[in-house]
Amino acid sequence: MMAKLGVCLAVCLVLLANPARAADEAPVLRVSMVPEEPPAELQRKLAPLMAYLEKATGRKVQFIPATTYQATIDGLANKQLDMVWYGGLTFVEARRRTGNAIPLIQRVEDATFHSKFVVPANSPAKTLMDLKGTQFAFGPATSTSGHLMPRYFLMQAGIDPERDFKKVIYSGAHDVTARWVETGKVDAGVLNELVFQRLLNEKKIDPAKIRVLWTSPAYFNYNWTVRGDLEPELVEKIRAAFLALDASKPEHKVILDSQQTKKFIETKVENYQSIEAAAKATKLIAD
Repeated sequence: MMAKLGVCLAVCLVLLANPARAADEAPVLRVSMVPEEPPAELQRKLAPLMAYLEKATGRKVQFIPATTYQATIDGLANKQLDMVWYGGLTFVEARRRTGNAIPLIQRVEDATFHSKFVVPANSPAKTLMDLKGTQFAFGPATSTSGHLMPRYFLMQAGIDPERDFKKVIYSGAHDVTARWVETGKVDAGVLNELVFQRLLNEKKIDPAKIRVLWTSPAYFNYNWTVRGDLEPELVEKIRAAFLALDASKPEHKVILDSQQTKKFIETKVENYQSIEAAAKATKLIAD
């Protein structure tokens, strides 16, 4: 008994002597996002939510920026990340890689998401078919709203990008696509509808220089995904925290505004079957 007390006392003394070490070993919720915007912008948008989740879960929330979409998949599969903001395609790939990734929560807007095909304001194009022979910009190659679904809808319209466009370019980010179209670097491009609206709201693009040519049909898109082997109690705390966000409360509205939504809703694996089917049809993933 005395020996056990001695061990406990020794451990306590070590922790008291080195409180930083004790803090470092506290449970951490490691969060990342697919890099569709600059890391600084993503971290800015995530900051209010991270602070809220720290209170709701009792864990320190750490943002881990990723340079590629694949890095977020690898991080989740290798248990270096606990929760990731995925687009529909990247979630499908993460689910296929891990076998148990859980799509937990999505914004209400993500149940009926759209891509915006945009052209310079003075473009003569009136339909998608008018884009044949032009230089066209997709966003990140693994983006749902900036590549997969636009490519799928172009195929549905009878357009093969590699055959029918003069040149296909990947901008790497939705905001870059918008700027390229606005400045005439490309003749047309496609991007995430919420990013496009934010750029207009923040006056980062000029509506007198860029216009929407076509809005895609709706599809499921972004979600917050957690590791399949994350502690069930923690998963439920995260789910409950998102569902409790109420836009009528000022402190919650700040969080919801930063995420460009009015509220979060639950989602499920089945919602992304159409995304997987589109990815197979466009050969972005193997059948």
